[in-house]
Amino acid sequence: MRTANVPKVPDVNPWFWAVKVLTTAMGEAVSDFSVKEFNPYLAVFCGFVVFALALTWQFRVPDYRTWPYWTAVSMVAVFGTMVADAMHVGLGIPYKVSVTLFAVSLAVVLFVWYRTERTLSIHSITTRRREVFYWLTVCCTFALGTATGDLTATTLHLGYFTSGVVFTLAILIPLVAWRLEVNPVLTFWVAYILTRPIGASFADFFGMPKSSGGLGIGHGPVSLVTVILVVACVAYLAKTGKDQPTAADLAAAADYAPPAGGQYGPPQPAYAPPPGYRAQPPQPGYRGAPRRD
Repeated sequence: MRTANVPKVPDVNPWFWAVKVLTTAMGEAVSDFSVKEFNPYLAVFCGFVVFALALTWQFRVPDYRTWPYWTAVSMVAVFGTMVADAMHVGLGIPYKVSVTLFAVSLAVVLFVWYRTERTLSIHSITTRRREVFYWLTVCCTFALGTATGDLTATTLHLGYFTSGVVFTLAILIPLVAWRLEVNPVLTFWVAYILTRPIGASFADFFGMPKSSGGLGIGHGPVSLVTVILVVACVAYLAKTGKDQPTAADLAAAADYAPPAGGQYGPPQPAYAPPPGYRAQPPQPGYRGAPRRD
């Protein structure tokens, strides 16, 4: 049973961002390794199955739990990379087109989410509907970030390392803006999108062959190392509770709680007659409205 007004997302702290970047690198490496070492159609199908199981696990828990949440994020990273790569490699869609498509998809999800819930805050993820919007947004951000990283690295010929550096510097912009008290919801989602090409670009830099601008370590070793790092970090968070929602998170969740009756905005006052109003006495012979039996 879902716990009322308890967010189903972790506390947004340095551990959150560190594990998020690691999952993006892991997703890129595992996806590349799977589709190149095994039958790509089978790899994508298996990726979808595990992705669906991970999200089902996350939706079934009543509140934030470390392992279900980060398992779902990890599988979004893997399967999101597969989808973005399939559009370019399998369907031949240019990265410029896929970036535009994913950006429009993200904008539509955010628009509908805001029109429906009147907030995009991560602290508001306390209902099933908001959780659905949240994970749709996460999926779109992963796909958009993957395509954007590939666009800068290959289409714009920046290379994987330079792309990683560019996006690392770019993520400082929402960080500084947040420090300057710019809209925290906006700065959060901008930073969230940018984490994807950071991790993916550096994973490709280590895993891609030297002829493609990488170090030539291979996707297999990079996959193994990043999986170990993600599992170790998630295990540490599960043991220490450093990712658990804080008292401030719970207070913010209460502030974003859906109003009674599902109507947003200030409560409407009860009707009161204007000053000086006096009820008129009933007219002689009046017996009320006729009955309708």
